[in-house]
Amino acid sequence: MQQDSAKKLKIIPAPLVVVVIAVLTNFLYTYFTSETLLKHNQLVNIPPNVFHDIKFPDVSNLFSNFKIWKEGIVIGMLATLETLLCIEAIDKLDKRNRITPINRELVAQGVGNMVCGILGALPVTAVVVRGAANADAGGRTKMSAFTHGLFLLLAVVFFPFLLNMIPYAGLAAILIITGYNLAKPQLFYGMWKLGLKQFLPFLITIIVILLTDLLVGVCIGLIIAVYFIIQDNFRIEFNLSKLQSENAKETYFLKLHTSVSFLNKVKLRRTLDEIPENCKLIIDGSETKFMDYDILEIITNFEISANQKKIELELRGIEKIALVKTAH
Repeated sequence: MQQDSAKKLKIIPAPLVVVVIAVLTNFLYTYFTSETLLKHNQLVNIPPNVFHDIKFPDVSNLFSNFKIWKEGIVIGMLATLETLLCIEAIDKLDKRNRITPINRELVAQGVGNMVCGILGALPVTAVVVRGAANADAGGRTKMSAFTHGLFLLLAVVFFPFLLNMIPYAGLAAILIITGYNLAKPQLFYGMWKLGLKQFLPFLITIIVILLTDLLVGVCIGLIIAVYFIIQDNFRIEFNLSKLQSENAKETYFLKLHTSVSFLNKVKLRRTLDEIPENCKLIIDGSETKFMDYDILEIITNFEISANQKKIELELRGIEKIALVKTAH
């Protein structure tokens, strides 16, 4: 019996229960005490006729006013960025582990924003709270998203007086719980276990978002992440070791790793310049899957200087790469 009752209770979305309790609390307090518990600005405020202020835009300056295009590009970038972030968060909440088609989502958002611009409405974008509420309510198909928007439209058009009874405090409680579900302590611990290079951009992004806004925080986080990526690419992708001498001649072994990019160009050139005269050098690129053309050029040029320094140069797996590069 208790399990059946629990299943029946789960049918009612928890956010709806919170909203009803907040509305009833404010109503009953005001009714029995004859005092206003909340001020007007602490309640949802939707005008009786939301379509009254709709005006079609003036397109006479569309091609002569650069500011229109500038603001449009900024709004488009912000809406796109927020949508991508929300998609990433909502996909993690999906119990079926489905992936949202990003291109379709952005095309739909672009069409919606063009319609909003024509009608003089605010831009639309994906919102993590609505998506999370939809997922928590058991929505599993595209129809759930459509009916969600439809019910919002009907509520605003036909029942604005009911929405205006909702305290912002109740909505704030729902936002807090939704935010906690998206950023639980386990998430921070998981990022910490991935290492400082993953945790530091993650933490700084969150702090900057809280101190400024979403766009600034994400941009700062991207800059920090790019810094770590470049730092990793500057990591030496080759090892130089000294082997046992052959015929009284010093032998050096230069092992190239899987990927050698142009970011290693300076270090590789410096390493080759430090190879002493009258020795043997083996450059092994047999396990290299990617070699930048600049790296190949350095090795080719070193062949010329090696003859002048009387360095016996042996290349392993480099000639095959050279043929592939030339073919492309």
